[in-house]
Amino acid sequence: MNEKLSALYDAILDGNVAGAKDGIQSALDAGLEPGTILAEGMIAAMKEVGQRFEEGDYFVPEMLIAARAMQAGLGLLKPHLVQGDVKSAGKVAIGTVKGDLHDIGKNLVALMLEGAGFEVVDLGVDVPPEKFVEAIASSGVDIVAFSALLTTTMPNMKATIDAIEQAGYRNKVKIIIGGAPVTQNYANQIGADGYSADASRAVSLAQSLLQEV
Repeated sequence: MNEKLSALYDAILDGNVAGAKDGIQSALDAGLEPGTILAEGMIAAMKEVGQRFEEGDYFVPEMLIAARAMQAGLGLLKPHLVQGDVKSAGKVAIGTVKGDLHDIGKNLVALMLEGAGFEVVDLGVDVPPEKFVEAIASSGVDIVAFSALLTTTMPNMKATIDAIEQAGYRNKVKIIIGGAPVTQNYANQIGADGYSADASRAVSLAQSLLQEV
């Protein structure tokens, strides 16, 4: 790997925000293509973070600081990606369902998706079904992702899927769900397209669902 990309890769793995920004600037100054910087320096690093998490070498705090370093660097790289017309991996609207104010898991999934090259529309917490429907209508998203951290708010996942169906968008998007009390069984029950137990697997799930399209 190019030494500039290698330094950027290491900075993201270490969660070094200043190092990630410097790494991107330095790679741009060296004339590297924005798409190459994104794919080989950033997406590759976040993939490694995901693998380390799955192997038990990284935990949620390490994932969060790596994802924040990646996001800080992405802020610097985005204008160059737009100019270079670099295609995104897909567009995801994400939020925590109505009545639920938990956002750490949702934020981590959003950061990991960005790290994998997805465009993310973050709707926040306590999101009513109609706001998800609105995001599909106005943002042209490929995937809708929502979480619930309480058993009492889980029924709002079903209500959200019903609202998307009633609005006529169900066959236009893939729906993925997650959250501490949520299971694959529940996802099957309410008609979601997929379930993920953690942020790293959520990225793989999103990628595999879009490959099916």
